[in-house]
Amino acid sequence: MVNWIWLFMIVVSVVSAAVTGRLEIVTEAAFDGAKTGVTVSFGLISILVFWLGLMRIGEDAGLLQVLSRMLGPAVRFLFPDVPRQHPALGYIMSNMAANLFGLGNAATPMGIKAMQELQKLNPDPSTATPAMCTLLALNTSSITLVPTTLIAIRLQYESANAAEIVGSTIAATAVATAAAIAADRWYRSRAVKRPPAPPYASPPRIGKGEAVG
Repeated sequence: MVNWIWLFMIVVSVVSAAVTGRLEIVTEAAFDGAKTGVTVSFGLISILVFWLGLMRIGEDAGLLQVLSRMLGPAVRFLFPDVPRQHPALGYIMSNMAANLFGLGNAATPMGIKAMQELQKLNPDPSTATPAMCTLLALNTSSITLVPTTLIAIRLQYESANAAEIVGSTIAATAVATAAAIAADRWYRSRAVKRPPAPPYASPPRIGKGEAVG
């Protein structure tokens, strides 16, 4: 669906430019957009490589393991239906640790691996389990202590104080995470309290000549 939306926007833009005789503007915008994309990408690569390097140093030094152990009680509370020694918990904690430092690109592979492990516990592969919904909500609204990607973009555009958004980012993501956890707990409680649907019973068959009393 998204592909069709983008195709519609491109076609409308080109047709409008052709009708108004301003096709050169579309060409210039395309080249400027490509140039900006490359420039921003190089800026993001530099800061991401820096933080990923720090993450690797922290991993080798055992800091990530300490952080994972600190997150352990919270993860077990949020995912009570996942066995304590299941591999999914390790991937979930790694995902949360990466999100805390604003490393969305580093968190994504861990989130995918966590989903794959949670799917192994899913009795109905066609329906997401409560644990999978919880992981999606947390991954979307995760508390971010260091908004690495945003700082990189602000540095790329020569911001006078690229890190001034740290406080507001922590506040905003804390509120978002609290709302996500509250919604997740509410839906979980509803799922537990909801009585099972009665089995479907087909209506009795009426033979020829029989009347319904």
